[in-house]
Amino acid sequence: MRADLAANPSVCTLAYWHRPRFSSGYHLSGGGQGLWNALYDYGADIVLSGHDHEYERFAPQNPSGQLDNERGIRQFVVGTGGTNLRDFKFIQPNSEVRNSETWGILKFTLHPDSYDWEFLPIPGQTWSDTGVAKCVTAPGVPTARTAAE
Repeated sequence: MRADLAANPSVCTLAYWHRPRFSSGYHLSGGGQGLWNALYDYGADIVLSGHDHEYERFAPQNPSGQLDNERGIRQFVVGTGGTNLRDFKFIQPNSEVRNSETWGILKFTLHPDSYDWEFLPIPGQTWSDTGVAKCVTAPGVPTARTAAE
């Protein structure tokens, strides 16, 4: 993944996989440390995951889960599209918004140097979450040449 990130530099980067790195849901925080480290090193902005059956948005964090508003990665856990929703087990640090009662999807719009999100509930439900953020500009991001050395 590091080679791919180095070969495809961009200002706004979104990554996604199934199990969340950080979660207040039933399964709590999971693996993905190596992936998070690489994404952080290359200035990624968003990680989108599911697995836990609820919606949760985290503030930008570094690989250790500490708040990092300068170059941290914002994670969204969006498991709101199928089976029964579950309550939260233990609220994790930097968890900004949580909902375990609304089914829906999350819409992202990536711009050249920012992104916005909007949780769209299913018909008949009204809860939502929206926001906008600037993309990370990480100084010293490794280049393709330095990543291969």
